Amino acid sequence: MKKLILMILMISLALVFSACGDTGENSSSENNGKKNEAFTIGVIPVQTEGAMDDAMEKLQSRLAKGLDREVKLEVYPNYNGVVEAMNYDKIDMAYLGPLTYVIAHAKSGAKAIITQLIDGEPFYHSYIITNSENEWDSLDDLVKEPGKVDFAFGDINSTSGSLIPTIELQDRDIYESPDKHQFNSIRHTGSHNATAMTVQNNQVDAGAIDSAIYHQLIESGKLDEEKVKVIWKSEKLFQYPWAVHKNTDKETIKKLQETFLAIDDQEILDAFGADGFTKASNEDYESIRKAAVKQGIIKE
Repeated sequence: MKKLILMILMISLALVFSACGDTGENSSSENNGKKNEAFTIGVIPVQTEGAMDDAMEKLQSRLAKGLDREVKLEVYPNYNGVVEAMNYDKIDMAYLGPLTYVIAHAKSGAKAIITQLIDGEPFYHSYIITNSENEWDSLDDLVKEPGKVDFAFGDINSTSGSLIPTIELQDRDIYESPDKHQFNSIRHTGSHNATAMTVQNNQVDAGAIDSAIYHQLIESGKLDEEKVKVIWKSEKLFQYPWAVHKNTDKETIKKLQETFLAIDDQEILDAFGADGFTKASNEDYESIRKAAVKQGIIKE
């Protein structure tokens, strides 16, 4: 009987050690498999100048080399699509506007690690522009008779095209919501480019736009600086972040940062209206987070 019990015990131990060995092998296999999976990146549709497809292919190639891993980069049709992709673990990294970033951080813990430099600084502004034919030279002039003004915001999730100008107009008691305001009409064009064109073509009287994209459109000749003018400029806003999934390991983050910081290819930089990249962190977007809380977009 004792021999039988001893034999059963030895067989049981053998099975346990065998199982442990299999688990280790499977775990190693899973880790290798994850490394072999493509690193996926979603980009919001704000960069519309230059050879976008070629620039994205170059960036994808640079990042794949830096990570020693396949990279798949996709430009999404709208801002919210990128946030939801990050929220549901569909992508590993995203290029977001500041507002979309704080939403993604609140929803899924996304972490900002890189942003772009424009004229050597990681900042931009929200502009309100009007057609040069109009007599208004300031926002004060514009809101004297708001009932005569057709106003355009960009994408509803845009920081400079919606959030910041909305707060400014609310502080002036001109605008509360798309359904409650003193303007003749309100529209959301969906993009900074569309806003610029509707203002230039006198389809609206004024509109809110990203300052960097505004100047990019002027430089490219797509927007005629003789036909438009800036009548309001916000305080500095920290530039659009590249954010990674909350579970991204430190080594991957380091490789991503090193790769971005080394980029000097003009075609890639032009696609983002940038002259370089620099590190970013969640703390850089605290003012945008507070603005989003104030508007009820995210909770404290």
